[in-house]
Amino acid sequence: MSMKNQKMLIARMLKGVGRRRIKINPEKKDVIKDAITRADLRSVIGTTILIKKKTGISRGRAKIRKEQTRKGRRKGPGSKKGAKYSRISRKRLWINKVRVQREFLKNMKLKNKIKKEDYRKFYRMIGGGFFRSVAHLKLYISSKVGK
Repeated sequence: MSMKNQKMLIARMLKGVGRRRIKINPEKKDVIKDAITRADLRSVIGTTILIKKKTGISRGRAKIRKEQTRKGRRKGPGSKKGAKYSRISRKRLWINKVRVQREFLKNMKLKNKIKKEDYRKFYRMIGGGFFRSVAHLKLYISSKVGK
């Protein structure tokens, strides 16, 4: 039996291991040449015959890229895929915008910068989508309340 046949037999026995992953110790080739049956080969696996690990796909570059994105890099228009609202939905943008405005309004009320009646009025306006941003809300409050 040639070494090629030996390797083929071992590969079939181990299931899912190819011939390329099977390494035979060159100093103990004579032992394997004598091993004819599957039982003989099984006794030699681990000592004379070594099975190489599967080579996976390296995640190194992906990890570096992810780290860069966390820092705020790689987020330009060239890196974006999909339509405008496929990254963040319109609803999610709306929720974020409204929450920030309501939080700002709440702080204004707690600091007694606006009256309770004005607070309710502005709160309803936020819900109605009147303000574009917190800056717009600030401008409006300063013009109406005058504080």
